[in-house]
Amino acid sequence: MTSHFVSSFRCIDAVAVIGLLMLTATIGQAVELNPAAVIYKLPDQIEWKGTGGNRNAVLVGDPEKPGLYIVINKWLAGNNFSRPHFHPHDRFITVLKGTWWVGTGNRFDPANTVPMPAGTFVTHFGKQVHWDGAKDEDAIPYCGRGPRDKHPGGRSEVVGSATTRPRREIVE
Repeated sequence: MTSHFVSSFRCIDAVAVIGLLMLTATIGQAVELNPAAVIYKLPDQIEWKGTGGNRNAVLVGDPEKPGLYIVINKWLAGNNFSRPHFHPHDRFITVLKGTWWVGTGNRFDPANTVPMPAGTFVTHFGKQVHWDGAKDEDAIPYCGRGPRDKHPGGRSEVVGSATTRPRREIVE
């Protein structure tokens, strides 16, 4: 009985050691996700495009075609702003980093903007004139329905300074 008892413990010990070895081998292996279930891009894989005061990267969809799209905009530090404009459809924006500055109406004046810090959710309603940009670097994703059209806001007065335009101008 004693030898049977000892051999049972040896069998259990062997199973435990084999299980531990299998667990260790599994932990050391990199897990691969099924691309039919999940795809992703790491930050260094995102392709930024653009020049001047901002960059953008299309993550999903095509902003020039009907349907859902998601784009990240990065406004660069240095008082870079869009001019008054509107879009035909609503846009939904979440500020990921920095502070994004927003103004409404046809009077463009970077000194009179409202700060939207990281974590803020914003809705730009379709056909409503707005303008926006950065005083500090930001990354802002937005999604909406395509096509992504941008229309000037009508006659706009530009006040103050911004790096991409002369100090005062009238935008038709």
